[in-house]
Amino acid sequence: MTQRKYLTAHEVDAMISAVPQGTNYYRDRCLIMMCYYHGLRATELCRLKMTDIQEDHIYINRIKRGLSTTHPLQRREIEAIQLWLEHRKTWLNSDMPWLFLSQHGNPLSRKQLYDLIKKHGAAANLSINVHPHMLRHACGFALADKGKDTRLIQDYLGHRNIQHTVLYTATNVARFKSISFEGD
Repeated sequence: MTQRKYLTAHEVDAMISAVPQGTNYYRDRCLIMMCYYHGLRATELCRLKMTDIQEDHIYINRIKRGLSTTHPLQRREIEAIQLWLEHRKTWLNSDMPWLFLSQHGNPLSRKQLYDLIKKHGAAANLSINVHPHMLRHACGFALADKGKDTRLIQDYLGHRNIQHTVLYTATNVARFKSISFEGD
């Protein structure tokens, strides 16, 4: 049996809740939310800069020739960002342009991100081995589950080719709810 490649919204919330109080609490909660809410790839999250965050939106610089765009920030996410930014001021090299720093004051690396996501997935008692790209897929499936149009999901995730987006909508049972063979 192949391992599932995405997380459910419930599993993402469980991961966020499983982040232990401590030095990395605000950072880790914020980065999990942002990775999920914006369908970020690991490199995209690690490359986020302080200047990418504005009052109520964020500029997403997509990699892999993806379509970069601006996304609105969610209320819960804005609160998490504010808490992280306040706490971040006490960190080594807090004047660095990168949004997420390691404890040594360097930009967070992909490996560190992978390790963090894996650790928080285990802490949430998830039955699968979690990695950052599962949060990107979780975003796509969550948008499809909310009935969002395939083109909107394509733009939101920065896909140039809609074939990469169809994965999220093709398996969504909700899109068939309006079909009825009774009473025609």
